[in-house]
Amino acid sequence: MRVAIIGCGAVGSLFAANLAQLDDVEVWAYDLSREHVDAINANGLRLSGAGEVVGRLRATTDAAELPPCEFGIVATKAMHTSAAVAATAHAFANGCVATVQNGLGNEEAIAEHVARVIRGTTFPAGKILAPGHVQWDVKGDTTLGPFEPQPAPFAEVERLADACTRGGMPTTAVTDARGPQWRKVIFNAATNPIGALTGLTHGRVVERPDLRKLVSGLVDEGKAVAAAQGIELDADPEDLIDHAAKPEVAYDHKASMLQDVEARRTTEIDYLNGGIVRFGREHGVPTPLNQAIWALVKGVEDSWTK
Repeated sequence: MRVAIIGCGAVGSLFAANLAQLDDVEVWAYDLSREHVDAINANGLRLSGAGEVVGRLRATTDAAELPPCEFGIVATKAMHTSAAVAATAHAFANGCVATVQNGLGNEEAIAEHVARVIRGTTFPAGKILAPGHVQWDVKGDTTLGPFEPQPAPFAEVERLADACTRGGMPTTAVTDARGPQWRKVIFNAATNPIGALTGLTHGRVVERPDLRKLVSGLVDEGKAVAAAQGIELDADPEDLIDHAAKPEVAYDHKASMLQDVEARRTTEIDYLNGGIVRFGREHGVPTPLNQAIWALVKGVEDSWTK
């Protein structure tokens, strides 16, 4: 099996390094960071923290170098999905492409360029410490399922899930992956921007009663939007939020949006709270809290340039 990771940031690196442990999987990675790619090719891709792993794989900044692959795993930021898949689509002419990204709309963007798409959701998280070295902050499960308008065959979904699990990234194949996806979207939209706006880690957000109440209000709006679409969540996002706040899970974890704000990078707010607002509008569900949080984060982004 040959798998290409599209976007070898923190989450993409977790999949790349773990899949590279398997003798029957050849792993490639496509990333625009020349320093990161050079370090991976020279010394392997190192994970430290929640797991100590060194993966040997082929990395490139030139999409044309990617060979034909049976699977792609897209792990870029949501705003880069379309460009990244357009550049690499040739490698998946006969393959299937999965997203393990945050937010809403990634599957639709992938489907513009490839025929067989896998809807995915993943909870492991980390951050890049140096080129070729990623800190693995949070372990967790991944769920994969066919993207309904342009589905990958379910047998292929199961095949990719099996490889990820054997490599050290526990993954389940399901026939309807919308529930897990919306659970994480709601989780992220309720917690990530609060951390980004306050500078607090996940655990510190949750332990403040005033912020915890705001988090629950955002969750309730997200649940209402999911219900309006007939999506049944696989678990309550509230339970996940409290579980992640435990010291041994993600109390001290800086959400990716907080990392982006600290680095003055564009955030994924349009695909999290903005996505909930958009679907809410389409289905007649009010989302004033998500709208307000979206506006605040967009204001922070605007402050960097004006």
